[in-house]
Amino acid sequence: MAKWIAKHEAPAPLEGPIVATVTGGTILWFVMFLAQLPFYGWFADRDLLWWVWCCAAGGFLGLIGLWYVRGRDAALKRHAAALAAQDEESGTSD
Repeated sequence: MAKWIAKHEAPAPLEGPIVATVTGGTILWFVMFLAQLPFYGWFADRDLLWWVWCCAAGGFLGLIGLWYVRGRDAALKRHAAALAAQDEESGTSD
């Protein structure tokens, strides 16, 4: 079997409001969890409790993701500031 080789370069990653996206998703998971709590007995009777706990797990994993993307965003901003300072230093020494 021949090895697959890409015929073109991969596109650049899309940058957008990542922190806002993860925050919105996390809020949605927690809202779905809270919306299902009044029906806990219904889910338990039908052996579908995993639906409730899946939403809770999604919310808590979203909190971890939020911590991660906020740190990533801060690191990207620090890197951009360092590059700008470096460019400024090299520009003034000419």
